[in-house]
Amino acid sequence: MERSDIIIIGGGPGGYEIAAKLADKGMKVTLIERDRLGGTCLNRGCIPTKCLCATADAALNARTSSALGIDVNGVSVNYERARARMHEVVDGMRNGVQQMLSKVHVINGTASINADGSVQIGSVQLSADKVLIATGSAPARLPIPGAEYAATSDELLQEDLPLPSRITIIGGGVIGVEFASIYAALGTDVTVLEYCKEILPQFDGDIAKRLRISLQSRGIKFVTGANVKSIASDRTVTYETRRGEASVEADMVLMATGRSPVLPDGLHEAGIELNNRGFIEVDERMCTTRPGFYAAGDVTGLCMLAHAASAQARLALCEDSDVDLNIIPSAVFCTPEAAMAGLTVADCERIGIECATARCNYAANGKAQAAGIASTGLVKLVYNPQTRMLLGAHVLGAHASDLVAEAVALMHGMVTIDELATDIVHAHPTLSELLPAAARNASI
Repeated sequence: MERSDIIIIGGGPGGYEIAAKLADKGMKVTLIERDRLGGTCLNRGCIPTKCLCATADAALNARTSSALGIDVNGVSVNYERARARMHEVVDGMRNGVQQMLSKVHVINGTASINADGSVQIGSVQLSADKVLIATGSAPARLPIPGAEYAATSDELLQEDLPLPSRITIIGGGVIGVEFASIYAALGTDVTVLEYCKEILPQFDGDIAKRLRISLQSRGIKFVTGANVKSIASDRTVTYETRRGEASVEADMVLMATGRSPVLPDGLHEAGIELNNRGFIEVDERMCTTRPGFYAAGDVTGLCMLAHAASAQARLALCEDSDVDLNIIPSAVFCTPEAAMAGLTVADCERIGIECATARCNYAANGKAQAAGIASTGLVKLVYNPQTRMLLGAHVLGAHASDLVAEAVALMHGMVTIDELATDIVHAHPTLSELLPAAARNASI
């Protein structure tokens, strides 16, 4: 039996970053990956979609540049070339991950866990003091007739599918909204069917509503409160709302209805329990129900984001880590961007925390006006009116993901909304001034 200090199952962000870190400290680390290094984020998620987002943004900017005094005629999109660039970026970054793991023993294969706590890959048996399970997730499909006629995000990004003239997207969460924004910018007729009463149900309601209205102005059609019933072989999707049954025709259907954990075999036999949602049960330090075994990332179901997986892995395997998993930013890279961190008003009401809000529109910001990006943007801060502590930050508009990053640092540093309003100097003219401007609108 081969022996390591640490065994990591899964080569995504929850696995490869901590593997490289621990190997640099002199530990003997074995990383097992059954597919390609980089996980969903690099190969089938964050990075390839951001490449297509860049193409979509460039097309939108070209079409609207006349407002800034630039006339561009005959804008067209070469979808094949955009996808070729996407693959080049992904391949280059995957090579970077391989170089990062130069001190790590990397095994390509499918791992299972034995009852005695050893890890099996084919005929090879491994053991270690600590094992981290970071096997990620896969797209989920609705259990409806014709589900096989819908593509998943994996298939859209990995297979050479042509640009559709019409697409129906089932699911108005982060994945569905990003693809809706991309395809609409590339000239596709887009319809989004969302089961909840509003898109992005985990986001602040004001932000989600404003985003939907903005995307509708770009021609994207949304049907909320839609219960999808079936998909026909010709890609006609039948759904039901309060108004009755209806259908929408398309050339392609995207199923963007959440993700399911990818679980290694042998968990039950090894004493590693799942929660009632089917994800691996962990405690506050990411320990599973078997001593010496940890889990991080999508497989825990706590927060299905790449940076959350990396943070959870550090918390699990670095004894000096003090990562705050309560303040994890989330961003939707549509146009305009939406981003959040911390609590929404609905969260506060649900858990019984008193809160108030302070806002500032992009229209009040000089940089936004100068850049022509002021029309839809909003910064909304949630704070405790008694302690004045920041509880959450919610942004819609250009560079929303960057603005929320500062809010994360402020919340981690326990900065009050009054200190943000008066004591922290921001450069002028910048979009960052939106944060103190919103804070100054807080009630005293």
